[in-house]
Amino acid sequence: MSAKDLDFIPAGTVYTAEQITHFADPDTRNLEQAIVEADLLVSTPHSGAAIPEELAEFISPELTRRLQYDFTDVATAAIVKRWAEIDPRIVAVVNPHPRLVRDPNRPKPADVRGDLKAAIERVRAAGAWNPVDLSGVDAIRPVTFSFFPILQIPSSDAGLQRLVDAFAEAAEQGLGVYERTRDALTEQFVAHGLANGGTFTRLSFHDTMNTTTTREGAVNVARASKDQLPSVVALSNRGDALGEERDPQDPPTMQPAAIQRLAEAHREGFEVNDPGSVQLNKPYLGSQEIRADGARFRALSADAAAAGLQLGAVQAEFLREFLLGAAATAILHEPGTDWIVEDPEHIDAIAHACKRSWDAFRDAS
Repeated sequence: MSAKDLDFIPAGTVYTAEQITHFADPDTRNLEQAIVEADLLVSTPHSGAAIPEELAEFISPELTRRLQYDFTDVATAAIVKRWAEIDPRIVAVVNPHPRLVRDPNRPKPADVRGDLKAAIERVRAAGAWNPVDLSGVDAIRPVTFSFFPILQIPSSDAGLQRLVDAFAEAAEQGLGVYERTRDALTEQFVAHGLANGGTFTRLSFHDTMNTTTTREGAVNVARASKDQLPSVVALSNRGDALGEERDPQDPPTMQPAAIQRLAEAHREGFEVNDPGSVQLNKPYLGSQEIRADGARFRALSADAAAAGLQLGAVQAEFLREFLLGAAATAILHEPGTDWIVEDPEHIDAIAHACKRSWDAFRDAS
């Protein structure tokens, strides 16, 4: 498969905040009205799949369309957009760029070039296709989580600098818009809450498969049991399996009682009988988006208490097999180079289940 078979965003495309912000009834409500009537801001940091065309020359020739999409949470985009259409209690912001541009659910590197160079050196030391630990330097990854090459790295320092510059410039056309829009919306919600009280929750929405990819493109290699998601969703607040404080230096981003209610609401909303279908902080504790919001909300705790405002941040990591459905999952379990076609009816069903879950959470609060 060649670069022409991948999906690219036409060169020069610059997104606006309006294009990536979604809420119900935009023909009769403006954003300010939507914020007044909503209590939940949903973000999808890994929802983009198409690659800015400005980066095409740096993409590995081994990358297939299946691997391109598998390295994203692309299923979250359609689901969250549909959820926003049917639920006036949420506003959503959807990242149009893929995480390969830079991962907005990681701390933004102070030295992008240095981190990328360190990641490249680790990959080279491990050898092609071999597992490698990129902890701390994975905001831009040269390989996927299955250790397939993503980037074609220039051999010269000048070439590497050109790559870093191209990524930084491309990011400002979409990823940067997403980050600024997400943060501005958060502040608008907070300002409204401090003036009027109530509840405001930040939800970072993700998906992950319980299998990784073979060289032939079959997404069927089981993850280690410790890394496997429950059958529906893991909700994370940086706490333990009950949502309670795990580390005094890393406090929960959502109150334990609240995330426990949220878990039960998801069991109700998704109509599952097995309590284990929805778990807390397993296998993920939650990453940069909720950590940043949690810190912001803790700094506001006194003002929020005085205003009667309850603040919280939570990450939802859905099992991708569940979001895609059995038929699509079966296709991805077989070797191939292409991605699946999403099922609009299944997307609609998941979106309505998300709405039911958060309605149940509000009713129980």
